Order: sequence, then structure tokens, then C-alpha cells
Amino acid sequence: MKVSVLGAGAWGTALGKLLQENKHSVILWGHNPQHVEQIRRTGRNEPYLPGIELPRDWRLETDPTKAVHDSECVAVAVPSRAFREVTRCLANYAGIVVSVTKGIEYDTGLTMCGILRENAPHARVAALSGPTLALEVARGIPTAIVAASADIQTAPKVQELFHRPAFRVYTSTDLIGVELGGALKNVIAISAGVSDGLGFGDNSKAALITRAIVEIRRIGVACGAEAETFAGLSGLGDLTVTCFSRLSRNRGFGERLGRGDRLADILSTTVSVSEGYPTAQSAWQLARKLRMTTPIIDEVYAMLYEGKNVAQALRDLTNRESKAED
Repeated sequence: MKVSVLGAGAWGTALGKLLQENKHSVILWGHNPQHVEQIRRTGRNEPYLPGIELPRDWRLETDPTKAVHDSECVAVAVPSRAFREVTRCLANYAGIVVSVTKGIEYDTGLTMCGILRENAPHARVAALSGPTLALEVARGIPTAIVAASADIQTAPKVQELFHRPAFRVYTSTDLIGVELGGALKNVIAISAGVSDGLGFGDNSKAALITRAIVEIRRIGVACGAEAETFAGLSGLGDLTVTCFSRLSRNRGFGERLGRGDRLADILSTTVSVSEGYPTAQSAWQLARKLRMTTPIIDEVYAMLYEGKNVAQALRDLTNRESKAED
């Protein structure tokens, strides 16, 4: 199959490599001509995927319209803030479009597939999400993920496209649940990193992610998702790896915050996008709209957008009124 990957960051490149290994014809698009040329010249994507040898027989593009022309499937792996603009090139596209971006648009509250429904109205839309660190996928380390679509014929097609012995793909029809699990866990991962930066231990982090999945599920169900989805790969699985892994960008972002680094410095020196930063604002707004109680998301939002002191945010979180577990 001819597949276009929009986004030459770590995740897009790792998936392009995987698709090429699955004997598909791959076109990788990147917005930066110098970066694309560096991949072409060196066969590597430094510093996003250090030490990974990339295919030499895929096609590299800097024009998105040319990149998607005649493709049977398009995988979109661009940051959430650029998602709407980049996918405008899909207005007349009628194939399968797979979002592998985890985020919520601030202005509209839409997930990435919600944006695709507007920008690619003729396409069959799906999301691919789960506990997947790009570098591990590029190295061929065993991984499991979920392909979700409201169309019962599309998810199995995406499963077939990406599935490999070391990349096990499951299917789901709960598209909104899979997307929200993937987006909201990035916010929680920042709080997990803050916990690390403050020197807390595994007890603290286990309690944090257990209570966080309650918040994620609460928002998801209110948006029409199935509660069971958040106990699966795209929920608890993704939350766990993102909160514990040293490779997690969002956890690392939070760790620097917990150690006392200035937010502006973190933002200016981070190589890859930490999706939890913009999603914290979107998630906070969505929770307000839904009238949801989300204490962890609220404190992350306050630290990132209201300048709240990290130690004070922790005190406010732990000093909440005692209650029964829900």
C-alpha cells in the first residue's frame, strides 16, 4: 500500500520506518526543508531518534499536497497545535486518515479526529494510540497499541497496515475514548515528572496515576466514551509508560519543573514537543465546560498557566478533604 506520513519528528519517523519494514511504499513529509535534507543525506533523524538507521528507499517530501497525492492511507504525526493547518491539504482526500497525534484543540475542544472530520470530510478516519515510545518502536522492542475508528471496517484495515510481530495492534470502536485517554495522560505525565523532580518515590507516583485515571475516565465518559476503554492500552497502559519512562517527554518536562527550572527555559530548550503543555489548557477548559471535578489536571494547569508555585500546588492537592474512593 502507498502510505504518506505527515510529520518527520520521532513518532512519524518511527512509524514510517515500521511501515517500510511492512513492505509498504512510504512517503515521509516534513515541514522543515533543512531537516528533511538531513534525513535524506545521513539516513538518520538526529536528535529525535538517536542511533537509528532509517530506510534509504522511502520518499521524502516538503510539499504536503505532493506527499498525499495518490496515497491510499495518510498517517498524521504533527504536533496538535499544527494539526488543523497541516491537514487542510486533505480537503478532497478520500482514503484512510490515521491520527497518531494525542491532543485536544483549545478553541473547539475537538480531538484530532474531530478536526479530521472537518478538514477531511471524505476520508475514513481512525486513531492509533497506546503505550508507544517512539525510540523503542524504532528499535523493534515489543509494543502493543490500539487502532480505533467509529467505522467497523476501518480499524481492522489500520490494524493490518501497521501490525508486526513486535508491534501488536488491537482494534476498538471507541474512538473518542481512545483519543481522550491518549491526550489526557500527557497532562498527568507532567505531574508525575513534578513528583520525580521533587524527589518523591514510587508510592507517590502509583497513587497519582491511580487517581488520575479516575479523572481521565470521568471526562471521557462525559464525552461519550466507554468506561472500560480507560483500563486498556490507550488508557492505563499509555498513562503508565508516560508517567514512569525516562524516555517520556512529558514526564521529563514535569521533572524539570519540579526541580525548579523556569517554565520559559523548559519550553525554549525542549527538542520535541511536550503535548501535555498545550493539552493542560485544553483539558482544564473542557473539564470546566463539563462541570467535572479534576483536581490533578487543575493543579497542572495552575502551575503552567497561572504561575502557581509547585510546592503550593502539591499542598493544595494533598490537603483536599478526605473522601471515599471512586
